[in-house]
Amino acid sequence: MADLRNGLTYAEAGVDIDAGNALVERIKPAARATDRPGVMAGLGGFGGLFDLKAAGYTDPILVAATDGVGTKLRIGIDTGLVDGLGQDLVAMCVNDLVCQGAEPLFFLDYFATGKLSVDMAARVVEGIARACAACGTALIGGETAEMPGMYPAGDFDLAGFAVGAMERGTALPARVQEGDVLIGLASNGVHSNGYSLVRRVVETAGLGWDAASPFSEGTLGAALLAPTRLYVTAALAAIRAGGVHGLAHVTGGGLTENVPRVLPEGLGVEIDLSAWTLPPVFRWLADTGGIAAPELLKTFNSGIGMVIVAAADKAETVEAALAGTGEHTARIGRVVAGQGVRYSGTLA
Repeated sequence: MADLRNGLTYAEAGVDIDAGNALVERIKPAARATDRPGVMAGLGGFGGLFDLKAAGYTDPILVAATDGVGTKLRIGIDTGLVDGLGQDLVAMCVNDLVCQGAEPLFFLDYFATGKLSVDMAARVVEGIARACAACGTALIGGETAEMPGMYPAGDFDLAGFAVGAMERGTALPARVQEGDVLIGLASNGVHSNGYSLVRRVVETAGLGWDAASPFSEGTLGAALLAPTRLYVTAALAAIRAGGVHGLAHVTGGGLTENVPRVLPEGLGVEIDLSAWTLPPVFRWLADTGGIAAPELLKTFNSGIGMVIVAAADKAETVEAALAGTGEHTARIGRVVAGQGVRYSGTLA
């Protein structure tokens, strides 16, 4: 029988509980800064508590979403520029929630790695907290998993979980009809989808992440890591203005796949590609990778990160509400009889 007095420890097996505790203590202030009405308990318990009545709801329907950051993580890990990845994680979840008409209320994160770096993990989670605070969402819990042998040195993975609520009877999409207007909200880059193709284009171009960006200032790696935009404040303002029939978060599948998700049977959309200017990053990807327009529109957001479907007679009201939040918008098309997406014009 083994001599238990000199037996192995968990730390010797590669899991440092003290490092995990140090991480929790470091991120507690960031998490507390996200508190909002409804939060009942912060980090440290076995679960996070949230009071829907205290948040102002009388007959709520809960909406949940989960997502990750995809292979954009690879660029962040390779460059060490991880501070914006937390916003990517939050945005991918809360931007989806608001498309259902829900207000994102709280968020939980999952950070998994082979060997925990307190500083690296804290930078990621602090980014999560900043993004949560920016859209009125509480960071009420999470999990840090240190799993030796599961990840190469320095690697980690992220997952996020968001829960929101809406009053019964207010779910979206609803009442989408022929003649509705499509209002596009600008993206600020690739966001968090299509990075397997992005990385392939960069490899084909023979560039490193520290190379000068061919389409912007700074390095290529930093330019491609621009954090996904948070559309919650703008989308909720548009919904409250009235006349919003649907919202589509333009993620994997691009405009081609995501806009039809809010359409009822028998309706499609016409989108005018000349209604907005294609951001330089997408022009560079298309030219360098020889990516045809249909592939670009089906893989990337191509400059439009969120589409709002609004009643034609309410479109100006919705646009004014969006402008009040600082959004730059473009009328990019309309709902028509048929199915799917029909494009006109060309990407400029």
